[in-house]
Amino acid sequence: MSYIFIILFAFTLVYFVLAERVSKFINLLIAQGVLLFAFAFYNLINVHPAELVLILLETIIVKAVLIPYTLNKVRKYNNLKRVHEPWVPVYFCIIIVVSFFLIGFMIGNWIHLDGIEGRYFAISVATVLTGLFFIINHKNVFSHITGFLIVENGVFLLSLAVGSQMPMLVGIAVLLDIFIGVLIFALFINRLGDTFKSVSISELSQIKD
Repeated sequence: MSYIFIILFAFTLVYFVLAERVSKFINLLIAQGVLLFAFAFYNLINVHPAELVLILLETIIVKAVLIPYTLNKVRKYNNLKRVHEPWVPVYFCIIIVVSFFLIGFMIGNWIHLDGIEGRYFAISVATVLTGLFFIINHKNVFSHITGFLIVENGVFLLSLAVGSQMPMLVGIAVLLDIFIGVLIFALFINRLGDTFKSVSISELSQIKD
């Protein structure tokens, strides 16, 4: 079953570089939140039941509900529909993302350490690299937030790769930091949109003391 989740998660990463509408980004983040919920449910078998329930709830509520809801409000407030043209053409983006998968699985097969799940490690590496590439390839602040969340999802997968024991407090702290970060970014985007009527990072060059 975990292989099915990994394949579905990989499809979301490819779809990220194909999508042009901001609403698609939000829907893909919801899909990744649900898949991360499934990853945690099947992987954290040694965690105390009470901690497991709390981790699952915070994963599905924060990643699949609260963060997408906040981003959707930002999208509507700033009337965001499509992202700006990426620096790299879509065809080459697909090749680059696929190469990230290959790099991840090569590293996963190369590392043979007790307590490291190679499958999760491979997809986590690919996810982090895709998120960083997504940030570099776009000049829209909203897209940068999306890339930041993709990277964070990769870090979450990495925590599953290094072992099934994920401390409850650490998980809560990470998700809380991410949610607060999204709120701050949302406020920044709204102010940028109010001032320049655009959320492109090219508008930041006009900011003066």
